[in-house]
Amino acid sequence: MASNPDGRPDPERLLRQLEFEERRLRRAPLKVFLGYASGVGKSFRMLDEGRRRKERGEDVVIGAVQQKLSAKVAELVSRFEVVPPVRSGQGYAMDVPAIALRRPKVCLVDELAHRNPPGCENEHRWQDVEQLLTAGIAVITAVNLNHIEELRDTVEQITGKQVSETVPKAFLMRAEEIAVVDAPPDEILERLGARSEGDRLVAERRLSELREMALLLAAEAVDLQLQSYIEAHAASHPIGAQERIMVCITPRSNARVMIESGRRNAQRFRGELIVVYVRQPFVPAADQAMLESNLALAREAGARVEVLEPGDPVEAILEFANENAVTQIFVGHSLRRNWRTRLFGGPIDRLIRRAEGIDVRIFPH
Repeated sequence: MASNPDGRPDPERLLRQLEFEERRLRRAPLKVFLGYASGVGKSFRMLDEGRRRKERGEDVVIGAVQQKLSAKVAELVSRFEVVPPVRSGQGYAMDVPAIALRRPKVCLVDELAHRNPPGCENEHRWQDVEQLLTAGIAVITAVNLNHIEELRDTVEQITGKQVSETVPKAFLMRAEEIAVVDAPPDEILERLGARSEGDRLVAERRLSELREMALLLAAEAVDLQLQSYIEAHAASHPIGAQERIMVCITPRSNARVMIESGRRNAQRFRGELIVVYVRQPFVPAADQAMLESNLALAREAGARVEVLEPGDPVEAILEFANENAVTQIFVGHSLRRNWRTRLFGGPIDRLIRRAEGIDVRIFPH
């Protein structure tokens, strides 16, 4: 710990460390399963986490669960003790006093954004959860991205769906862990009813944006916890995740979306944004003009711009990525697949197979 010139500990840093330890000891841990689209399975993941803990010997109960359950979720619910809800006015709410009296080690709480009926002590379920945490009961809960108060309007612009029940972002930022619940894209697209090529293209773009928002929210929570720990323990400088994000553009790629996404990720993770173009022979004048426009967008976004020599694009991209310790590669991909691509795979398939240790994100165009 840093000290004053006379050798005594810095009182402000000592106070911060004491406050940090007091908060950690006073409040039980919170884990949030965050879904970025309806039906990704966040409730199932929450209950399955509870099942594993119960099998390890922890005392786990359910404090709140959805009324409409799939067969798979209902089967999981049947394995737990459920603390019955309490009636208030025209509705039901989680029975916080009964749970506190029962005092389990872990309480599973679904539908975190639920608004309690009139007459309850707390207006919102997340406030009920706060009471349980303060009482020393760990909580595992689930919520969708569109129910985060500060993100609601942005998600509504993407999905067109409105919600009235929300959870403040500050509450999630106090979680010890936020697990983003993912699902195979085809399953989500089928659930959304996206069958035509055009519908799938629009839905894939929306899902990509939503998934990115969820991942950034989870990363922000980790950063805040890390920063709090560093400040409390008198570290000399902040630490953040370091990423090198490489956006691969072509004259016809959806460069604006890819570059903006890369910029947000690089900014969030305190990383570097690199935009690369593998030079192509015989580029038509219109495509060359579009390429110059895309490269100008990259420079405006503060990216490091690199033009690679012509050749096999996959080989050039991978060689550059490995030499520059790239952690994420963003590439555009057409939804049209001819018979040869379906049989043998295309450049994107080769890139994904060979990009060991590097995340590859696909942007349809």
